[in-house]
Amino acid sequence: MHRFVNTPTRFLGILVLGMMMILAQAPANAQSLNDLRASGAIGEAFDGFARARDPGVSGKVDAVNAQRRAIYQERAAAQGVSPGQVGRVYAQQIFTQAPPGTWFLGESGNWTRK
Repeated sequence: MHRFVNTPTRFLGILVLGMMMILAQAPANAQSLNDLRASGAIGEAFDGFARARDPGVSGKVDAVNAQRRAIYQERAAAQGVSPGQVGRVYAQQIFTQAPPGTWFLGESGNWTRK
C-alpha cells in the first residue's frame, strides 16, 4: 500500500490542475475579466487576488476575489497550508495565463505591465 506524501511538487500540481478547471468552467467570465485586464481597469497582485485600478470595476473585483478566496481556503485546508500560500501559487499561474497588457502589483507596491 502506498502512502501519499505531501510534497511541494504535488501541492503545486494540484493547484495548477484546480486553476485550469476553474478557468475552463467559466469562459465567459474569464473573457470579461481578460477584457478588463487588457484595458487596465483590473490588475492582478502577488497574493493571487485581483485589484481594481478603476473604481468602476470594484464590484467585479470583489466577485472575482470572493470566488478565489473560497478556492484558496478549500485548497489550503486540503493541503494543510495557509490560504496565503495557495494564493501565491495561483498568482504565478495567473501571471502565466493573463493576456499581454495585464497590470501586476508586486509586493513592493509597484505596478508593472506584462
